[in-house]
Amino acid sequence: MSRAEPDFTIGIEEEYLLVDRESLALARAPDAMMQACAATLEGQFSPEFLECQIEIGTKVCAGVSEARDELKYLRSTVARIAAEHGLAPIAASCHPFSDWRDQHHTKKDRYNELHDDLAGVVQRLLICGCHVHVGIADKAMRIDLVNQLKYFLPHLLALSCSSPFWQGRDTGLSCYRLSVFDNLPRTGLPPRMESWGEFERSIEALVDLGVIEDSSKVWWDLRPSSRFPTIESRICDVAPRMETALTLAALSQSLTRMLWRLAMKNQRWRIYDNFLIAENRWRAQRYGVSEGLIDLGAREIVPFPKLIDELVTLVEEDAEALGCEEEVERAKEIANKGNAADQQRRVYSVARSSGADHDTALGAVVSHLIEEFHADL
Repeated sequence: MSRAEPDFTIGIEEEYLLVDRESLALARAPDAMMQACAATLEGQFSPEFLECQIEIGTKVCAGVSEARDELKYLRSTVARIAAEHGLAPIAASCHPFSDWRDQHHTKKDRYNELHDDLAGVVQRLLICGCHVHVGIADKAMRIDLVNQLKYFLPHLLALSCSSPFWQGRDTGLSCYRLSVFDNLPRTGLPPRMESWGEFERSIEALVDLGVIEDSSKVWWDLRPSSRFPTIESRICDVAPRMETALTLAALSQSLTRMLWRLAMKNQRWRIYDNFLIAENRWRAQRYGVSEGLIDLGAREIVPFPKLIDELVTLVEEDAEALGCEEEVERAKEIANKGNAADQQRRVYSVARSSGADHDTALGAVVSHLIEEFHADL
C-alpha cells in the first residue's frame, strides 16, 4: 500500500426528475431537450432509466470550490433548457405524487436489458440518487478505506434524505428511496473485503457465469468505482439544494482523508459487522436527523446533532487541508434545522393549515422543490 498522499479529487453525479411546470406532475423529456442538453454539456449529461429522469456528472474536481462551479453550470444549463420546453428539474429522490405505473423506461440497450432482467422490481425505480467519487489511486488502499468508511454511511444518508413522499402519501420515512432500491440485487452495505484481489475474484465469479457484465452492476452503498480510480459513495438521496450536495461531498472527501491519515499512523477506524451498521442505516432511513444513531463504540443512541458536532471535529484538520471547512460546518445546520425531507413535510403542513386540500398541498411541495433547485444558482 502506497504511503504517498492521494489527490482526494472529487466528482459528483446527480439524477433529476423532470416535471411539467403547470401540472407539476412528472413529464417525459422531449427528444429536442435531450439533444440540446447533450450538445451543450458534452459528455456530462445522459438519460436515465425512466424517460422522466436525467443525470449529470461533474468533471474531476480538485476540491469543493471547483465542484461548486461545475454543479452550478450543470444545474443552471439543465434548468434553462428544460424551461424552454415547459419543464423544470427537481432534485428529490422521489416525486411527491406521480405514479411509477405511468412512467416508461428509456429505450436504450442498457435500460432495455435492465427492464428485461429485473422485471417488476425495476419498474418501480422512480427514484434518484447522488453519487460522490473520491480519488484514491492505490487499489489496496481503496479496499481498506471502503471497509472503514462504511461506518459513516448512515450519517451521510441522514443528512441527505429527500424522499418522504411516495405516490401521494407520506411514508413516515425520511428516505423512501432505499425501500425501492433495496429490492434490486447486489445492493446495500458492501461486504468486508480483505484485498483488491478478493474484490476482483468476487466480481469475476459473476462475470464468468454471465450474471453481470462488470462491476457497474454491483450497486452497493459504497464501492470501488467500475470506471474510475475512486471510492464511490452511492447511499445519499439527491439534494434539492446545490449547497447541500456540496456539504455531502465535502464530508465524504474529508472522512476519506481522515481515515487515510489514521492509516499513515498505523491506526484505523474500528470495523463493525454490517448487521450493526445496517441498524444505523435503517434509523437514518426512517428518522433522518430527528432521532439519534447508535454510537457503536459507546453502545448508546446519541442525538444526531451531537454526532455531527463530533464528526465535524473529527475531520476538522482534513477539511482545512482540503479547503472545505465551510461546507463541512454546514452539516451542523442540517442536523439542527432538519433535512430536505423535513422541509418538504413543513411545506405540506403549512399548505394544509392554509386551507389547501391534500393534492394542492402536494403540488406546493413540488413547487418548493423547483425553487430549491434554483436557489443556489
